[in-house]
Amino acid sequence: MHEYAVTQSMVKMVVDEANKANAAKISEIRLVIGDLSTIIDDSVQMYFDIISEGTIAQGAKLIFKRVKAEFRCKSCGEVFIKPPVGFDCPKCGGLGTPTGVGKEFYIESIEIE
Repeated sequence: MHEYAVTQSMVKMVVDEANKANAAKISEIRLVIGDLSTIIDDSVQMYFDIISEGTIAQGAKLIFKRVKAEFRCKSCGEVFIKPPVGFDCPKCGGLGTPTGVGKEFYIESIEIE
């Protein structure tokens, strides 16, 4: 459900920026979303379609770029992409902790006309 609030903020930001550039339309929005952010692409798309209605962002294509979650092993220091299940280091089997990579949620770019 938090996708509604972040999508609402995102639409406001892109519309404000496009208006500053005197754009008539926003045709594309590129979003970067980390796997640990808990943001669901389909929910963002659904809310975007509703919230953007009647704005210059209506009909814009959303492009989602996913960032894999990185972990660092407490035992050996290995940095690795989180496996599908668990947090175990593929090198030594130790416990991995998040590095911060994979928590992203930001607008990478907008394309305007």
